[in-house]
Amino acid sequence: MLKVDIQLRRGGFRRQVRIDEQARVLALTGPSGAGKTSVLNAIAGLVRPESGRIEIDGRVLYDSERRIDVPTHRRQVGYVFQDARLFPHLDVRRNLLYGRHRGGQAGFGFDAVVELLGIGHLLERRTRHLSGGESQRVAIGRALLSQPAVLLFDEPLSALDPARREELIPWLQKVRDEVRLPMLYVSHHPDEVRRLADAIHVLD
Repeated sequence: MLKVDIQLRRGGFRRQVRIDEQARVLALTGPSGAGKTSVLNAIAGLVRPESGRIEIDGRVLYDSERRIDVPTHRRQVGYVFQDARLFPHLDVRRNLLYGRHRGGQAGFGFDAVVELLGIGHLLERRTRHLSGGESQRVAIGRALLSQPAVLLFDEPLSALDPARREELIPWLQKVRDEVRLPMLYVSHHPDEVRRLADAIHVLD
C-alpha cells in the first residue's frame, strides 16, 4: 500500500528513505533526528524531497522524474500531530467542522466520527478545558472529517502522561479497526507500536 523512495534534505541533513510495504498499518520508528517526521511531511506535501517517488494505494503523490507533485490540499492526507493543534477560540464542534471536506472518497460523516471517538459530550466545550487525551481524540476526528485516503500520526501520544497515553490507545485501536484506512504511525515506544501496527520500518 505504501511505496516511498525519496531523497530528503534539510540544511546539512540528508537522508535516503525506501519503504515498500503492503501492511495497512505501518509504524515508523527510530531515534530522534532519524527523519521520521520528515517522511510524514514529505507524504503530506509539507516538505518537497530532492528526488524520488511517493505512492499510496496505487496513487502517485510525488514523482520527480515524471514531474508529479500533487498539491498538499489534494493529497487527501489526514495528519495528527504530536500536539493536537486545535483552535483555542473555537469549541470542539467548530474545531471538528473546520476540518470537514465534502469531496473525499471515504465519506466519514460528522455524527459517525463523533460516535466512533466518544466525543459527543465534548462538543460544546472550549478546547482549553480538554485533557490531553480528549484533545487528541478531537484532532483525530478533525483528520477523519477531512475525508482522507491515508492517516498520518506523528507521535500522537508523546505529550501525554502514562495514564492519558493508556487511555488513548484503545481509541486508536478502534480507529484502526473500524476506519480501515492505510495508516503510517510514528513512535519510539515499542509497546505502543506492538499494540497498533501490522508492520514496522526502522530508520537508523
